[in-house]
Amino acid sequence: MGEQYAHDVDTAITTRLSARAFTQQAVPHQTLVELLQMASRAPSGTNTQPWKVYVLQGESRNSLVQKVCAAHDALRANPALASEYQEEYDYYPEKWVSPFVDRRRENGWSLYGLLGITKGDKDKMHQQHQRNYTFFDAPVGLMFTVDRVMGRGSLLDYGMFLQNLMLAARARGLHTCPQAAWNGFSKLVLPHLGAADNEMLVCGMALGYADADNIVNTFHTPRVPVEEFTHWLG
Repeated sequence: MGEQYAHDVDTAITTRLSARAFTQQAVPHQTLVELLQMASRAPSGTNTQPWKVYVLQGESRNSLVQKVCAAHDALRANPALASEYQEEYDYYPEKWVSPFVDRRRENGWSLYGLLGITKGDKDKMHQQHQRNYTFFDAPVGLMFTVDRVMGRGSLLDYGMFLQNLMLAARARGLHTCPQAAWNGFSKLVLPHLGAADNEMLVCGMALGYADADNIVNTFHTPRVPVEEFTHWLG
């Protein structure tokens, strides 16, 4: 029995990927409830359970997509608008260094290469980036917020909550794509959600059934070997 549990968990972990194309197949409400119940079993410091989740479907999803896609287009046309769209916390570093910047570039250009997007093709780059703001056509969009009073440790707790959610989704044949891309448009997202003034956007997530026929979902990111990130102390 133990080996079967290990196999099931390992399969959910190893088959999880950031899907970037979804079908329109609906996700049952009860399935969404089950996923969130499983996610909530994540540990959190002194059991603070800092997560708050907004589930967008139908009109609430579609109208947010329209708002943010329009803002994304406007930002491209007028880069000076960037000052209006700021993340509330630093997801990425202000200054990139190796090896992190190397992995970032490898990731970006490998994906673009698969999609036939070449360096300098700014129109296609913009279109592909904007796919984030359509939830990659997934029928379910999730937004996650945290109370601003909480410390940085709550973001660590949140990461475990999100991972639980993504693995529970895989166990049910679903796929996800966690998205920090929404964070820069929090001034549009939070009012749309009806979030309180004390809430900060942590990230968004697309959830649904992956489009197995779309080439973008053949993209699998590499991982460095255990020996590269582990120090064994005897």
